[in-house]
This record gives sequence, structure tokens and C-alpha cells, in this order.
Amino acid sequence: MVTEQKQISIIIVEDFKLTRVGLRCALNANPDMNVVAECEDAIIGLSEIEKLHPDVVLMDLGLPGMNGIEAMVKIREMSSDIKIVALTSHDREEEVLAALSSGANAYCLKDIDPSKLADVIRDVSQGVCWIDSMVANLALKSIPRTENIGLLGNQVSEQARIPLTEREFEVLKHLVAGKSNTEIAKELIVSVHTAKAHVCSILQKMCVNDRVQAAVKAVKEGMV
Repeated sequence: MVTEQKQISIIIVEDFKLTRVGLRCALNANPDMNVVAECEDAIIGLSEIEKLHPDVVLMDLGLPGMNGIEAMVKIREMSSDIKIVALTSHDREEEVLAALSSGANAYCLKDIDPSKLADVIRDVSQGVCWIDSMVANLALKSIPRTENIGLLGNQVSEQARIPLTEREFEVLKHLVAGKSNTEIAKELIVSVHTAKAHVCSILQKMCVNDRVQAAVKAVKEGMV
């Protein structure tokens, strides 16, 4: 007997109708996904999220009235289980930095390929964090690089201080580029399980909680 795969339930919060329709059509083309609601503003979105409790919310940042950043904070107060994918076309550093601290699980630019977005949603629904490399670079423009001082007064780079293996540095570069575990596995010709194990080891050694923090720290400290 074949067990039917559970669909990932999705709510889209986006003020432009054409964008909402495009996202819904693109995502519903995947048999494992189901857009259960589309909302034109954050207030309606929060009401639908509370009522339907979706697996994933696609949240535009530039919403009228309550913006997407405020809405994401409220979703986090509502539930820690709901995954949030922030969608943005903004290139202002302060907005990206605010989004990075708002509780989203993924940060995507709106020109992302639909198939890539579907992969991000699958990863996020499984607990993986993802960040577009362009978003990371925008955020890091305003963060000054720091130097680490050793016990003997010598300057020690973050790359030297954090004991990553050569393979883990390869994985870190792909992680900063916004690639999923599946894509990293294909690039390095290893299993997805092995790629995931490398990512977990990197997070532990870098003393960060997720891929987003690892990517930001890696670029900030000049590790990649």
C-alpha cells in the first residue's frame, strides 16, 4: 500500500495581485504543495495564518500598513512551528538587516526561479534555513569587519580560529551562495546525508544556530 505524501500547505502574503497569482500557479504546479490562502496585506494574512496554521508562509516585506517585518515578528509570537519565507525586491541595507532579525527561515529575492523557490520551501518545511547570497551581501555592506586578537597579541583570522576541514570550507562556500543540501551534494558528488552532516558540523564549530547566521558570519569575517 502506497502512502500518499502530505502536501506542504502555504499562505501567500503579497499586495500585488499579479504576483500572488503567479506564485500560486507556480507553487500549485508542484504535487507536494498547496496554496491554501492568498492575502493582500498583513492584517488579513495574520488572520488567515491563525485560522489555517499553514506549514509555510511566503511574506512580502514591502506591504502597505503593517509591513512584512512586523508581521513576521507577530507570526513568531503566534507559533514557532510555522516556517516563514521572506520575499523581497528591496536593496536597502537597513530593511534587509531588519528582516534578518525578524524570525524568517529563508530570505529570497523576488527574481528567484520558481523551481528554486519550490526547493527552498521544501527545505524550509523540513527545518532548514536558507538565505539568498545577494541578501547576505546587502546586509553585510553595513557590518564592519572585525579582527580577532590572539593571546600573544597576534591577529588571527576567523578562518584560522575556527577549525573547519578543507571539505567543510567547500560546503561553507556553497552555503553562502544559498545552495540547499541537495544542491551541495550534487556539487560535491556526495550523498544528501553527508552534505547535511557537513552543514551540521559547520554550524557547531562556528557556534551559530542556523545556515543564515553561518552565511552572515562567514562573509562578515572574510572566511569565504
